[in-house]
Amino acid sequence: MDKATHEKITLRHLGATGAPKALPITGPQIRAMRERAQLSQAVFARYLNLTVGYVSQLERGAKQPTGAALALLNVIKRKGIDAIL
Repeated sequence: MDKATHEKITLRHLGATGAPKALPITGPQIRAMRERAQLSQAVFARYLNLTVGYVSQLERGAKQPTGAALALLNVIKRKGIDAIL
């Protein structure tokens, strides 16, 4: 293997734009993603390693996703549920 194969990807490689930002997602968008994947709240919560109650609160708009949950939801929004399975 050559040197390029072993080279790490650093912030310098990403350039000025950096990593993609996790955009805010609304409750109706979360529910639409879940329904498009034909999943119950319980199964969707299990895939995201969240509680069913938290998924319910997200869908109702009582809470806004943050951190890892927001990042995973953005991946699902862009690439579909198969991206995390």
